[in-house]
Amino acid sequence: MELKEVVKEKYGQAALRVNRGGSSCCGASAALDGCCDPITSRLYDVTQTGELPQEAVLASLGCGNPTALAQLNPGETVLDLGSGGGIDVLLSARRVGPSGKAYGLDMTDEMLALARENQRKAGVENVEFLKGEIENIPLPDNSVDVIISNCVINLSGDKDRVLREAFRVLKPGGRFAVSDVVTRGEVPEDVRQNMLLWVGCIAGALQDYQYVAKLAKAGFDDIDIESTRIYDIEDARTFLSGQGVDVESIAPQVQGKFMSAFIRATKPASCCAPGCCA
Repeated sequence: MELKEVVKEKYGQAALRVNRGGSSCCGASAALDGCCDPITSRLYDVTQTGELPQEAVLASLGCGNPTALAQLNPGETVLDLGSGGGIDVLLSARRVGPSGKAYGLDMTDEMLALARENQRKAGVENVEFLKGEIENIPLPDNSVDVIISNCVINLSGDKDRVLREAFRVLKPGGRFAVSDVVTRGEVPEDVRQNMLLWVGCIAGALQDYQYVAKLAKAGFDDIDIESTRIYDIEDARTFLSGQGVDVESIAPQVQGKFMSAFIRATKPASCCAPGCCA
């Protein structure tokens, strides 16, 4: 099965688990149901999630909280790449206010259905969920002020195209502000080759310098990577368990090499690159 189909299947199953009253396992729901994923747990505080449907919280599968770190202003248009159950879209919509708009883009029908239901329950009107792939964003050039994403770009097999598309749809001066897992140093090939680990944002992680280089190649300026959490050997044992790899031999090799990070970049206010000028 191709990577994209594996991702679609796993995230569809996660949405169905939430609809049945469980969690995506684990997401922001870790404290609610004893889930233990060290990457996706404990990302949002109750001041953010208190006004959202529980299903939006349970469906969180990110590695950070881009809405807490990104600059979002009233009246702006925000796009969330890989919006899942919609938690970051709903939080962004509140930040940009009624005069702004928040788009969520996802390729999984089950997640889109869950997100739209969460939007209905939350009573948020300035939101639109779109079906599509992050490699082919269904929005026009220069139409978005801010792009956010939460541990989704790592799931793409063509990250260069994702970043080119992000650059295209951003307005001149627009901001790229995503949470993702990045690595420092070499990662064992066993992990890179295990398809299931892509779904957990692990095997697809770029090295930090690779992320910077790809953003620059796409045309971005002001690139910065800020570590928000570095995973230790016990975290490694947790997220590698049950994934078909030799945990005890690999865990020490990934000690300190994986981190959740907040990645910022800016589309130049004026340039002549494709997808830049209005």
